[in-house]
Amino acid sequence: MKQIAIVYYSGTGNTEALAQALAKGVQSTGATTRLISAGLFSADMLDSYDGFAFGCPAMGSESLEDEVFEPMFDSLIPFLSNKKVALFGSYGWGDGQWMQDWAETTEGADAIMAGEPVIALDTPDKEALVAAYQLGIALAS
Repeated sequence: MKQIAIVYYSGTGNTEALAQALAKGVQSTGATTRLISAGLFSADMLDSYDGFAFGCPAMGSESLEDEVFEPMFDSLIPFLSNKKVALFGSYGWGDGQWMQDWAETTEGADAIMAGEPVIALDTPDKEALVAAYQLGIALAS
């Protein structure tokens, strides 16, 4: 049975709502999932999972949260080659450039992208939650 880690940071609950929808998608395939706060995840945990979903909201001028999430993710980059990865997050302004930059960084690490990243403007609407659910299915498949 596949095990999927959903690692996220959420300041307002919007990214957490996407994480929950993604977890339901993973579970619908029969895989197991674990929701993990970004501050509790490290590179030594990568071998314990078959796939990874990383979630982070846009902060400041469309960048990853830089106190907890970004340092954690940066420490994983050397180890993401050939790992199945999904990205998700929320934003309150801008056009989603932070997600495009993040996806390019992840692809540059030779990670295997499970699908298109899911982003939500502010509180995730039904469309964003369905997209997160479907991304969970793709990640676990």
